[in-house]
Amino acid sequence: MDVSAEAGRIGALADPTRQALYEYVAVQPDAVGREAAASALDLPPHVARFQLDRLVDAGLLEVEFRRLSGRTGPGAGRPSKLYRRAPGTVAVSLPERRYDLVGHLLAGAIERTADGTALPTALDAVAQEAGRMLGESAPLADGDELDRTAAALATQGYEPRRTDDGLILANCPFDSLAREHTGLVCGMNHAYVEGVVDGLGCDHVCARLDPAEGRCCVTVTREA
Repeated sequence: MDVSAEAGRIGALADPTRQALYEYVAVQPDAVGREAAASALDLPPHVARFQLDRLVDAGLLEVEFRRLSGRTGPGAGRPSKLYRRAPGTVAVSLPERRYDLVGHLLAGAIERTADGTALPTALDAVAQEAGRMLGESAPLADGDELDRTAAALATQGYEPRRTDDGLILANCPFDSLAREHTGLVCGMNHAYVEGVVDGLGCDHVCARLDPAEGRCCVTVTREA
């Protein structure tokens, strides 16, 4: 998660006029022009135009050009600049949580249970595959195998910290779910980190289930 970028997008709504314009555009069934938005909120057109474009710059709205009359050809007039809510989700979580990843893994595991596979077994398999894909696609990082593992896990919010012989993962990206469904989620988490290590091709480090208060239940240790 790029905290600065996400916080900047949310911060764009701190201005009451921009927030009102965003909320107005978001509830419309179709893209709207600045004149309609200005009229609905009793704003001068130039203010509406400026603030709408600020929301576009922040990635909260997107623009399209279309003739509202539906006519084409000579004399149809210039296309209007229209605004609609941008797709995607804007969220800032500190420390970072990855409940979207849990949902993705659970959905994949549930699909696999159709053949009679137990859910915990299916979830561990799906998690390990997803972790392996992350490891295989990770940019080549400098340093030894622990440094490479730390770099990959950092992108998922684990906040890895080097110790003399391994990594402590200071943050659990699945915190509240791990507290409520410890066995299932911690098993999934362990399998995911194992997959990352495997995907990175790190043969001399190992992911271990090592729960402790105030950090992730998984640690990564150097193998002899």
